[in-house]
Amino acid sequence: MGAHALQWLNLALRWAHVITGVAWIGTSFYFNWLNSRMHPPERAEPGVAGELWSVHGGGFYRVVKYTVAPERLPRTLHWFKWEAYATWLTGVALLVLVYYVGARAYLIDTQVAALGPAAAIAIGVGTLVVAWLVYDGLCRTPLAERPGLFAALLLALGTALALGLTRVFSARAAYMHVGAALGTIMAANVLMVIIPAQREMVAAMTAGRDPDAARGRQAALRSLHNNYFTLPVLFIMVSAHYPETFAHRWNWLILAGLSVVGVATRHWFNLRNQGRRNAWLLPAATLGMIALAVVTAPRTTPGASGSGDGAAFAEVRIVVARRCAPCHS
Repeated sequence: MGAHALQWLNLALRWAHVITGVAWIGTSFYFNWLNSRMHPPERAEPGVAGELWSVHGGGFYRVVKYTVAPERLPRTLHWFKWEAYATWLTGVALLVLVYYVGARAYLIDTQVAALGPAAAIAIGVGTLVVAWLVYDGLCRTPLAERPGLFAALLLALGTALALGLTRVFSARAAYMHVGAALGTIMAANVLMVIIPAQREMVAAMTAGRDPDAARGRQAALRSLHNNYFTLPVLFIMVSAHYPETFAHRWNWLILAGLSVVGVATRHWFNLRNQGRRNAWLLPAATLGMIALAVVTAPRTTPGASGSGDGAAFAEVRIVVARRCAPCHS
């Protein structure tokens, strides 16, 4: 395939990834908001746990949430899953096209680790699989019932993953694989936990029995985790435009800091949707961004001036060949 065709394939996949990602994130944010805003109905109805009235696009809407399920299912029941699957599939396709097909240019940095394409790709794919297995296993332990401790553990594991990947991949590829690992966890949550729990709920309602409460709790937990993973993943999607983050010597720690900022911001919105005010989360997130900007600011060497002889062209050419040519040749 020629370079021109590859560029258009890259464009098509990237655009599709953004489109499906917007749809997935939009529905995720909407349903989290919806659940938080539910209130008891003005007129009590059997089996109804809450309702919400809204106005949008010239119409009024009343959304009802049932305690368990309605007496009978409607003819058409909408499921929200294809957005997640399509986002993951287009994201993985992009990862393969950019970082695996172009492994020597984008995935491997010989100054970081002497890897061949096959070994580097195996590490990349293995990262996605192991990340899901570790996360899924932890979610099935009592630790998952302690939100603060579990969040700290996930942050520590995510930071360790970022540190490890920056020691084997190019900086950009390391960031992208952290994002791909989180995206894989999010999509697998939908495929392996959330949708099966919803199918069980529908089957139980049809059979006239009580649904499995444990599966429902797991689904709710995974949905909540996906909600908090969203903003860190969104940053990683655009991180290639900000080399002051991924190209910094402390890139793994900067990614951890930005993830904390994103999670704190999302937590503020979640609390606000529940009608709970928090005066310090957004200011703390803002101060965190400022601190990261200060830490990553370019350092000027004392006594340096523009009047020196500068580097020899041969040295410049080596830097251009290694750092610029892969993207701009």
